[in-house]
Amino acid sequence: MSRFRMTVEYDGTPYVGWQRQENGPSVQGALEAAVLSLTGETVSIRGAGRTDSGVHALGQVVHVDLARAWVPHKLRNALNAHLAMAGERVAVLDVAGVDDAFDARFSAIRRHYLYRIISRPARLAVEAERAWWVPKPLNHEAMHAAAQTLVGHHDFTTFRSAHCQATSPVRTLDRLDVTRTGELIEIRASAQSFLHNQIRSFAGTLKLAGEGKMAPADVRAALDARDRAACGPVAPPEGLFFMKVDYPGDE
Repeated sequence: MSRFRMTVEYDGTPYVGWQRQENGPSVQGALEAAVLSLTGETVSIRGAGRTDSGVHALGQVVHVDLARAWVPHKLRNALNAHLAMAGERVAVLDVAGVDDAFDARFSAIRRHYLYRIISRPARLAVEAERAWWVPKPLNHEAMHAAAQTLVGHHDFTTFRSAHCQATSPVRTLDRLDVTRTGELIEIRASAQSFLHNQIRSFAGTLKLAGEGKMAPADVRAALDARDRAACGPVAPPEGLFFMKVDYPGDE
């Protein structure tokens, strides 16, 4: 068997999420179907992270074991052809051969996400499924100041879904920055791993800070409460993008 590492891009709008499920189409299922169509092999593809329904990815990383030692670029092109024929909104950006020690999920040392908010009075047309529309003015500097109270090693019980399956709510958040370009507000988060709904929970709480409804001290108090009820509303999935995964030895 030969193991391949792939970087994958997808529009999460039509999918129930990354993970294969019985209640609708998934990104994992689309990739596995493309492999089956191409090679005749039934495989289980492992991803670096699970994204929810409606969440997008520009740099999801997966690995798969195949019987044949494919030339990487030929495997990429062939899979993309099968994905296109199936009408999937998924693309394989690159493929590399790796040894059996590589695991897309467990070998990862850092994951990077982006959450996009467009703050303007008019509703969204082109960006409707690519950002959270907030018609009220938002102070991104206040949002950034509040975000810095969350950076570091903490118990993030307040900011994780009640359905989160992680054994511990403790995580180390390396980065949570808020910037603005015109109407677009970007929240960038980096950590080795995240809890279920953690970034969308951050975004919903930071929106309240941007509206002047929470000060940085209030956001810190919500973190320290370790109580889901202290969290702001969970931001919608369409603004979230899985951007990149870091592995040992990557440039």
